[in-house]
Amino acid sequence: MSKVCQLTGKRPIVGNNVSHSNRKTKRRFLPNLQKKRFFIPETDQWVTLKVCTSAMRTISKLGIYEYLTRLEKEGVDTGVILEQGS
Repeated sequence: MSKVCQLTGKRPIVGNNVSHSNRKTKRRFLPNLQKKRFFIPETDQWVTLKVCTSAMRTISKLGIYEYLTRLEKEGVDTGVILEQGS
């Protein structure tokens, strides 16, 4: 299972653990990913996304439909097909 946010594209980055004696060993900084179901009332559908918590904050501010349409205009592939419901 890849550790990449579907909406923002955040992925693990590499850094160092630095001990008290200043010895450095490699480590990974993982994004805070959560698997979450969202309901899109405009299209009357549920979508399950693996998103980071910073994307969840943006979704709660803008709304899931608005956020997905903005990403679609920017050319980001989210894996969500926004079809208008009847």
